[in-house]
Amino acid sequence: MENRLERIKKQLHAQSYKLTPQREATVMVLLEHEEDHLSAEDVYLLVKEKAPEIGLATVYRTLELLTELKVVDKINFGDGVSRFDLRKEGVNHSHHHLVCIECGAVDEIQEDLLSEVEKIVEKDFHFKVKDHRLTFHGICHRCHGQSAVKEEADPSLAGNI
Repeated sequence: MENRLERIKKQLHAQSYKLTPQREATVMVLLEHEEDHLSAEDVYLLVKEKAPEIGLATVYRTLELLTELKVVDKINFGDGVSRFDLRKEGVNHSHHHLVCIECGAVDEIQEDLLSEVEKIVEKDFHFKVKDHRLTFHGICHRCHGQSAVKEEADPSLAGNI
């Protein structure tokens, strides 16, 4: 984690920004909760535990700066809440997400599934793709498993879940 923090610090310096204590606290929260898809408010509450003097506006500004510098990706899963995801190092594109409409769980797909689609878009539409995001909405394996158990217990539920 310290190595990653140092690399992020270098990214900021390369763009003439400093890793202030407030920015560092925000980055540390993102690093510690890398798999959690935190909203700005979530980040703020976790930062507040580390450094109570940091305000919500500072966290928002830091997240926007980190988004501009491509340290984090700002994502929305269709619920009107922006979430922030640390960008994986050395990748050209954002990773993809599976969002469960039953429980709200968000799972990640690290593989780039759209390289062939990108080639078609660039060739057929003369559009230079710089990034893409793909989000699938459906029922996760955890909820799907629960549905099968419920249907087995009560066959009248089949097709209703």
